[in-house]
Order: sequence, then C-alpha cells, then structure tokens
Amino acid sequence: MVYDKVTLQDISLDGKKVVIRLDLNVPVKDGKIVDNNRVVQTLPTIRYLLEKGCKLVVLSHFSRIKDISEVTSGKKSLKVVADEFQRLLPDNKVAFVSDIDFNNVASFVSSNTDVDLFVLENTRYYDVDAHNSLVKWESKNYPDLAKFWASLGEVFINDAFGTSHRAHASNVGIAGHLPSAIGLLVEKELGMLGKAVSSTDSPKVLILGGSKVSDKLKLINAIAPKVDKLLIGGGMSYTFLKAQGKEVGKSIVEVEMIEECKNLLQRYAGKLVLPVDHVVASEFKDMAGRVVDLEEKNWGDNMALDIGPKTVELYRSVLENAKVVIWNGPMGVFEFDNFSEGTKSVALKLADITKKGAYTVIGGGDSAAAADKFKLADSMSFISTGGGASLAFFEGSAMPGIEVIPDK
Repeated sequence: MVYDKVTLQDISLDGKKVVIRLDLNVPVKDGKIVDNNRVVQTLPTIRYLLEKGCKLVVLSHFSRIKDISEVTSGKKSLKVVADEFQRLLPDNKVAFVSDIDFNNVASFVSSNTDVDLFVLENTRYYDVDAHNSLVKWESKNYPDLAKFWASLGEVFINDAFGTSHRAHASNVGIAGHLPSAIGLLVEKELGMLGKAVSSTDSPKVLILGGSKVSDKLKLINAIAPKVDKLLIGGGMSYTFLKAQGKEVGKSIVEVEMIEECKNLLQRYAGKLVLPVDHVVASEFKDMAGRVVDLEEKNWGDNMALDIGPKTVELYRSVLENAKVVIWNGPMGVFEFDNFSEGTKSVALKLADITKKGAYTVIGGGDSAAAADKFKLADSMSFISTGGGASLAFFEGSAMPGIEVIPDK
C-alpha cells in the first residue's frame, strides 16, 4: 500500500504546542533502560520540532497494563524514559508528568512554561480504572481520553510506527481533533518498507520464520506473488513439512493449518523452499542438539529448534544473488546459543549481500532482535522499529494510525 500523508514539512509548526505520539516501549531491567534505540530513533523529529520553537507533549505506551497493581507499583512508568530524554537533550528542559488526572495534567503543562518537552505517563495506565476494572480507555480509543490529550496541543504528530496498526486514543483518537501529520520516523518507515514491497528488482526473496503459519498466512499470500523465492524457517516450517508427509518428531505443528500448507505448496511450487535438515533436541532448552536429515524417520522424542547446516548452505545460495530481501522471523530459537547458528548464518549472508548492493529489510520484532544480538543491525539496509506494524504493512492490512492522517 502506498501512503502519501501530510508530513512535518507540510504543516504550520512555528511556536506551536505539539502533542506527539512516540513508541518508547523500551526494554528495562532493574529500573534501567537496556536498549535505548527506540528513544534515539525519535530524536530527529523531536529536534526538528524544538528548532521550530515548539513545546512538546509526548505520549507513549510502555508494556501492557492488566491490573491496577501495575500502575501503583511504578514498574511500568515512563519516568525512566523521561530521564533518558533529559540525558540526550541536555540543552532542553524535560519534565515528567507522573499524575494521570486530567485536570492535574493540564494544569502542570500549562503552568510550567519553561519546559520544552513534557513526557506524560504511560498511556496504557488509562486501560484500568481505580476500581481495578479493565476499561481500556486507551486501547479502545475512548473519545473523552482522546479529546483530553488533544486539548494539550495545537497540532498532533504521529511518529510511532510501531503502534500504527492499532486504533488507539493516543493516535487515531487525537488525530480526529487536531491538524495532524506523520513524523520523520514514520515517513522513513513508509518509504523504506514501501520500496522493498514495490521493487521490481530480481531476484527478490522473502525469508519467513517464527512459530506459526497462521500468523504469516496473510503475509505469504500478499508477498509470495511478488518474489522469486520464499525461504521458510523456524517452527512454522514443520507444519509445511508435516503437510508433505515428512517426519517432524515433537516439533511444533499447527494441525489445523496442514491442509492450507498443502494448498500453499501447490500454489507457490517452485518458489517455496523448506529446510532439508534440522538441529533437534529432546527438550526446549539451551542444550547440545544433533543434526537430523529430512528423510530420517528415527526422531524419537526430539523437536527441531533450528535449521541444519545443509539448509543453511541452501538458503545462503538462494540469497547469494538476491537484489531485494525482506526478512520476517528467525530460523530457529536464536535466543539459545546452541540453536542460533541458522539465524546467525542468514543474518551474516544478508549483511554480505547488502555490502554488494542488495536492498535488505528486516521487519522488526524477533528478526531485528537477532540482528542486534549478532551485532549486524548496522549491516542491513533498513530495520523497522515495528514488528506487528511492519507485518501489517507487508500484508497490506489496515494501518489506522497512518490512515487517519490527512493525505497531501
């Protein structure tokens, strides 16, 4: 899908109060940010707005909120992110607004005129009320919440690509009340992902991993007709192999998807490439595995946790001359060192062909985490900041957080 939305350059911003939706859902351990990449990615838009003399009111979710204890404990507070913004923007004054009462928030923002950037508390705090009822004001786009947030500014900017496949109060809701535009990060995401999908360069390859065929079915049907090869790895490959009558031991299989896999194998015959060997183990843990060939019948109680060395070489050979590659999903349980080789080898090959001029895009999520683990993130053409959002984009599914922004 091609979007041509109003951007920062298309809207009057000088000296305006701007409500901006960001994706600041960073990993935190022991009260400290483990990886600040999502914060850093927002800086170009923030600096652009600050240079325009704007006052910013920042909104973001942080994890999921299921009950009031997750609010009162402070474990899912954005305070740690506000502190990181102050560290990254030493010449600007950043203030964290811990209160979530509408009147108190509005009063704090209006009275602290020396503040350049206000970070409001986790938007999902509004998903539970004081009586511990799961009201989902944010997640279900409650009109009064959206109207309140909109009242804090004169312009709305959506720069949270990672939540743009959701219709929440903090994106779709606010955009209904204010002049709106996409930020630089969302603009970049749409351009880079769109280039991968629309490119007619060949060979073009889609690499798919992850555990479930059902999660990627729509993506397969959307992208497979546009690519030359489709490499399948991860847990989802064993449902395909089961559909071919192969032995898969105790590997994950979606029984209800076997017939659909048979249809896909027929529909995309010649394009769809499956593993020819596997690394298996008796338990789902980081332990020594053994290699099993495709035709081996004696799996015992073992399950496949990675693609094998023959598959690695097969996939690397397919990728050797690729001009465009879209990767969504790891080849195995890369979090376990004993079962990380398949994913690592694919990532290394992508880094290699990127150097030679190939256009390589990783659709966020686990694939992005894998590239980061193997220190190859900077070796790809582009890594999306949104796992679910990039999947929705590739599928051609609705992107309400984008669609609500006016066209140019």
